[in-house]
Amino acid sequence: MFKQRRSARRSAWALLAALAWVASHAAAAAPPRAEVLHWWTSSSESAAVRKFADAYRAAGGVWGDTAIAGADQAKAVAINRIVGGNPPTAAQFNTTKQFRDLIDQGALNNVDDIAIRDRWEQLMPQPVLDVIKVKGHFYAVPVDIHMSTWIWYSKAAFRKAGIAGEPATPDQLFAALDKLKAAGLIGLAHGGQAWQENILFQAMLANVGGKELYLQVLRDRSPKAINSDAFRKVLLAFKRLQGYVDAGSPNRNWNDATAMLISGKAGVQIMGDWAKGEFAAARQTAGKDFGCIPGLGPNVPYLIQGDAFVFPKTSNAEAVRAQKLLATTVLQPGAQLEFNKIKGSVPILSNVDTSTMDVCAQAGMAILKDKTRATGMIEVYLTPDQNGALQDVLTTYWNTRMPVEKAQKGILSALQD
Repeated sequence: MFKQRRSARRSAWALLAALAWVASHAAAAAPPRAEVLHWWTSSSESAAVRKFADAYRAAGGVWGDTAIAGADQAKAVAINRIVGGNPPTAAQFNTTKQFRDLIDQGALNNVDDIAIRDRWEQLMPQPVLDVIKVKGHFYAVPVDIHMSTWIWYSKAAFRKAGIAGEPATPDQLFAALDKLKAAGLIGLAHGGQAWQENILFQAMLANVGGKELYLQVLRDRSPKAINSDAFRKVLLAFKRLQGYVDAGSPNRNWNDATAMLISGKAGVQIMGDWAKGEFAAARQTAGKDFGCIPGLGPNVPYLIQGDAFVFPKTSNAEAVRAQKLLATTVLQPGAQLEFNKIKGSVPILSNVDTSTMDVCAQAGMAILKDKTRATGMIEVYLTPDQNGALQDVLTTYWNTRMPVEKAQKGILSALQD
């Protein structure tokens, strides 16, 4: 009887050991699952992010999509979940100072091994590196380069207004807007939202003020530059644009403004190159149906930022495995090319072959070869609080009769630490 009990105990222990072995190997063999939180919800953005999802699945992973409309809303959800202890595997942010607080709080895993392996410091623009590398560590995986202040125009609208040539200076741009307005068209397709007015301001600061003034105002936050007559001219040019928008502008979404160019109802939109994805979704071709101007002059700064994934801090081996696979997958040349073709941006790594991309992307990549042109867009240099305060002043100036001198004083106050 004793021998039978001992034999039974041995059998039970053997069975438990076998079950544990099976469970451990099954877990190891289970595909890594990544919950990816992002705000890519427009038609073109959704199509673009599916390319990353397809690539992740092809690499053996399981993609869990958590799409939240609106960048501010998505970032707020991501931060709340990270702070609350229920983080996604990865969360989208822009390549700006938006996630700096999470870094300072030790809430993100670094991706140093990926950055070293893929030679980021040799292949990525310096303004991007400046925000993702903190105290010697890389805390985000950039996936694209967006330029914030492209000038898009409808070829059909230009023909109707009798505009023969592409504007090459600020004066020529305003002359084209005048002709569009005289032809009964909407000159400037614009969404009256604070962040969109911020883009118009950046465009005028870069194109009217030039790189030196741009950096003095935003990077250096120089009182002398902000109070200067040159900056006054920038603000006057910014406010002048308001005379070309339509009454339906307030609270219009950016993609709805792009649709006004696609339909030929409006002539010009100043918006980031994500707008190109909307043209593509409408089966319009760059250079044929619409034009794209990166700057009104050969030396205008090329204002860049982009999108990136951050990886919330975790020591869970399976979650880390999913994060590493995702970081690797989104930087593969094929995934980079397919995503950026649809998104309207260009690949983050300069060694990706972009010869099959459209003429706007080709122009952007050509400019990026000149490292003196790549300049951070506004949020690269400002904290979220500073940027918010600046937006408040710009929106008030845009929508009221605020004197330009008062706007200068308000901006100076907003940009102080």
